[in-house]
Amino acid sequence: MTQAYDNRPIGVFDSGLGGLTVLKDIMQRLPAENTLYFGDSGRMPYGSKSVETVTRFSLQNMRFLLDQDVKMIVIACNTASSRAYATIRNNSPVPVIEVIEPGSREAVRQSENGRIGVIGTQGTIDSQVYIKTIEKLSDKPVEIFQQACPLFVSLAEEGWWDHPVTRDVARIYLEPLLSRHIDALVLGCTHYPLLSSVIKSIAGPSVRLIHSGAAVAAVIEQTLKRTESLNNGQKPAVHAYFTSDSVRRFQTLSSLFLDQPITDIQHVDIEQYSCDALQSD
Repeated sequence: MTQAYDNRPIGVFDSGLGGLTVLKDIMQRLPAENTLYFGDSGRMPYGSKSVETVTRFSLQNMRFLLDQDVKMIVIACNTASSRAYATIRNNSPVPVIEVIEPGSREAVRQSENGRIGVIGTQGTIDSQVYIKTIEKLSDKPVEIFQQACPLFVSLAEEGWWDHPVTRDVARIYLEPLLSRHIDALVLGCTHYPLLSSVIKSIAGPSVRLIHSGAAVAAVIEQTLKRTESLNNGQKPAVHAYFTSDSVRRFQTLSSLFLDQPITDIQHVDIEQYSCDALQSD
């Protein structure tokens, strides 16, 4: 039987730079795959916006990616995953992967005392999606403690990944969770791994930081294999980047994080992608 391949790119979107933490793991696990990343920095943060607004933004992002002929959509944003995943899935002709269940599964696997902390945007925390998902996945009793960290996204987008101000803010946010003796901390926003060195220094060695990138990459690989959609690997992978904000700023910070020069970046007027006549969840 002849193996089927699909050399179209994997489409990834986030509210800004945070999804690069997921993209990096995708590129490491699946080096032959072409990727297309859209960071909606011009409209971030998503975490403080209404469900309706986040859903509208996410649908526009989906339509942009589909217009680029992607073979899969990865919602590399916890807020969009918690508020718009079902709507995106119902309207997408290609598979859609979200970040919450893979991260929750990893938290359940790594926590030994069943006391799990979750930090995220206000929208993600208010949705209680991590509490519901972790409790569903765990076969043992768990206690879940949440904390919204709204300033983290702006600090990450500013490039203040290891800055005294970031350290002070992180200490204030994390203290209530650490007082609960958690042994696993879910970074429930894909921006937060950019601040992982500061978070880890405050949380200490007894707390395992959980972010979904590696687990999401594994789910993507399984899905591509199941649907016979892997790239045939005959040409070097191509990675394209798009932003709704400053190309220069995106280039500087993305190159720093991915530890390689990023040059193929284009600006997108994302508002042109109307989301009329789409199915709701």
